[in-house]
Amino acid sequence: MKEDKNNQDSVTRRNFLKQSSTVVGGSVLGSMALNHGVFAAQNDELKVALIGCGGRGSGAADQALNTHDQGPLKLVAMADAFGDRLEGSLKNLARKHGDRVDVPEDRRFIGFDAYKKAIELADVVILATPPGFRPIHFEEAVKQGKHVFMEKPVATDAPGVRKVLAAAEEAKRKNLKVGVGLQRHHQAGYIETIKQLQDGAIGDINTMRAYWNGNTPWVRKRTDLEAQYGRKITEMEYQMRNWYYFNWICGDHITEQHIHNLDVINWLKGDFPVNANGMGGTEVRVGIDYGEIFDHHTVEFEYADGSRMYSQCRHQVGCWNSVSEHAHGSKGSANIGRYMINGDRVFRGGKNPYQVEHDDLFHAIRNNVAYNEAEYGAKSSMTSILGRMATYSGKVVQWKDAINSGISLMPEKFTWDAMPKSLPGPDGMYATAIPGKTVVV
Repeated sequence: MKEDKNNQDSVTRRNFLKQSSTVVGGSVLGSMALNHGVFAAQNDELKVALIGCGGRGSGAADQALNTHDQGPLKLVAMADAFGDRLEGSLKNLARKHGDRVDVPEDRRFIGFDAYKKAIELADVVILATPPGFRPIHFEEAVKQGKHVFMEKPVATDAPGVRKVLAAAEEAKRKNLKVGVGLQRHHQAGYIETIKQLQDGAIGDINTMRAYWNGNTPWVRKRTDLEAQYGRKITEMEYQMRNWYYFNWICGDHITEQHIHNLDVINWLKGDFPVNANGMGGTEVRVGIDYGEIFDHHTVEFEYADGSRMYSQCRHQVGCWNSVSEHAHGSKGSANIGRYMINGDRVFRGGKNPYQVEHDDLFHAIRNNVAYNEAEYGAKSSMTSILGRMATYSGKVVQWKDAINSGISLMPEKFTWDAMPKSLPGPDGMYATAIPGKTVVV
């Protein structure tokens, strides 16, 4: 599907998820030149590069290497902004996978430009840095003609989403396979439950609910980091080490975590919202190391058919917790993540979806199956960004205005002495959005 950059809302909503998996063009050439979009046969060794060596990146690399039964592959290059993260990841992966990990010192790249060097050496690239960098890295991987697995979310602002959508179209033209880490799409119970709901199991669906209510995942205090490294650290290094609390690199937890639940509702609807309104703020998680993100968001999303999704995400200790999605229709209701429809469980068991999403991607690469999850990954990322825009502004925000927003959260340049756009005040505190005053589009 070709995106109209002048009117992003002109896409036929009911078909966007179906169309997003269609590869446009891309013929199989006679020679095996994977960087030109050609698939790998089962006996061809695939070279894998890992960009972003934190916990999720290491997990994704582990799952990619577990697909070796489909054909030979090796992890041949790694890149990260920080050397300590890379070395720790490499040690653990090598211990588990032996000679399938072949990353000598000259193929370990550190720094802001490290990704370009690692991408050059690979057939398949895993993009798992903090999400603010995803549009830049995905664009480069597609430019170099590489197959991609990228973690969610795929952007933290509207300009980033548009960059990913443009690169997704280029990936289709090059016959590149692209997976996105919204693993519920590869979870058998979700697949069956969504199918039955779309086939009318609860009638016409008019109301949906989505939750990611839990606790703060982690925080890295500036004083602790400086004690660990025995020196003062720059603002850029601090924000990258403590990345969860800064919007340019994380997107707020409505984007970094709650995207999973919002994506399930989009999948159910075969659609994406036309507008959103909501409220949120910072009530209990306050301090110099908690950056600029909210600790709670409540959003009402409206779809083109008038149905609504009611969304909550919260990081507050001692409160009701739930990570779930629900649907209500004219003939009943469903707890989607529990695979429950009208009180009956419709599926049991199933394989680890984190592994299945890599099995599916590598199968597509080796068998030249049309495979491109970038568009729905971008639009579900945009759904979460739309929700953040609504809670930060306190206003009703239209999808068409949100996706065309020119406000970029990204720093002007990437060096260790460069200044991000959000900086601490004299008291060490970062400014947070003020509903009714903050401009988002």
